[in-house]
Amino acid sequence: MARARRGAVRVRGGYRAGGSVRWAPRRCGAGTIERHRRQERPPAAPPTIERKSAREAPCRGGSDAPRCQGDRAAGAGQRRGAMRPARAPPGPGGCGRLLAAGLRPLLGCLRPPGWATARRVAGQWPSPGLRVPEAAEAERLVQEARRAGGPLRRFIACPRLARTVQRCLRPAHGPQTVVLECGPGPGILTRTLLNAGVRVVALESHSVFLPNLQSLENSLDGQLKVIYGDFFRLDPLVTGPVKPPAVCSDQLFEAMGIAAVPWRADVPVKIFGILPQKKERNTLWRLLFILYEGSSIFRYGRVELNIFISEKEYKVLTAKPGESRAYQALSVLCQVGCEIQLLHMEPWSSFVTNLRNKGLAVSKSTWLPNDHLCLVRLTPQRDLFSGGLKPVNSATFIFMVKQCLAKRKSRLTDRLNSWSVDNGGQLLKALEIPADVETGNLYPEDYKRLFEALQNSNVFTESWFHDEVLESIRNINL
Repeated sequence: MARARRGAVRVRGGYRAGGSVRWAPRRCGAGTIERHRRQERPPAAPPTIERKSAREAPCRGGSDAPRCQGDRAAGAGQRRGAMRPARAPPGPGGCGRLLAAGLRPLLGCLRPPGWATARRVAGQWPSPGLRVPEAAEAERLVQEARRAGGPLRRFIACPRLARTVQRCLRPAHGPQTVVLECGPGPGILTRTLLNAGVRVVALESHSVFLPNLQSLENSLDGQLKVIYGDFFRLDPLVTGPVKPPAVCSDQLFEAMGIAAVPWRADVPVKIFGILPQKKERNTLWRLLFILYEGSSIFRYGRVELNIFISEKEYKVLTAKPGESRAYQALSVLCQVGCEIQLLHMEPWSSFVTNLRNKGLAVSKSTWLPNDHLCLVRLTPQRDLFSGGLKPVNSATFIFMVKQCLAKRKSRLTDRLNSWSVDNGGQLLKALEIPADVETGNLYPEDYKRLFEALQNSNVFTESWFHDEVLESIRNINL
């Protein structure tokens, strides 16, 4: 037998020295030597895979490839705290993606019954993962609308802008409410909202965009509903049945499945749209009239309006007393009736129009800035009708404000005296309003206080309130 080295440990069939085994054959037959070699062969060290090599060599499924699915099963049987071989992350062609794809149906089966229904009731729909077309593809669809003609409209064709609008419409807290999208056009924002898990009702009046939207509706499970109609021709003052694209608010909300809620309740639905440029001011007046009357869409509660308006109109809505050109009756009525919030400002060039010359058609303004379209949120005030102001006398309040601000440099006492109020000075003193104040310097909340005081005064008469003037104001038919 061979001589062992110093410091070596003797084992059966040889000596282990320095982590290796030196085999010394005994004086026996060749079969015995080979049998000892098989029995006394030292156990192989546990396999290790370097992390660097695992990243560089994704799993290809060969015999020398790192284990992916087997690692998880093998790791479960190892002792706690034992060293586990590193597992290669799933690459483009690795087993990790195949494992995820195989487990996805199994995990879906483990969800509790009614899981999808509960999410839909809470306003949280699963993302359908729709492809959002690029701006060039959306412009080609708008090009077909240009050939068909029609009134001037603006569309969102940029996916970046659509994502910005989607973030602006996202609630700060609570469940996501239904979004009524007015004039979706090519559907860029529609798909973005759907991917965010929002239930959308698309109200479209152009026949070019309807087939694309209806095809998208058929591919989803109730998350999108497409209705042929024009929101800006809502509840026309006509006798008989309403002809499309004009739409009746009762039929619209019935199709959306939204019931009326108390005024002080939460917002039942959000409305998004881009106001038509040629009728922008008339549309704002129309919305204010139905707000104060509690009619049309506001019969169902405090409907939230998220609308793109021109920058100059936004300056008018938010004007302060003393701003001689911007502070108007529209400013007072909007600030009394709504909470105004500026969400986003976007240049005109970010939108696509249906003009045949592909122009921007920016309205000119000489005394107010008008370089952007402003996304403004108008939320009706909860306490709008908590005092003396009611829907039945709201038309009187609107006409009073318009009469006062017809001449913004006139004294308020002179205006009160013209309404057969002899003690106008005492009324202003009781309200702590200066007697010499001009109508253009009175705050919106003071106009509401003044109206409520006039309603409670026994010397107040409505002789200045003419039915024909009220009728001309109310019959703003868009």
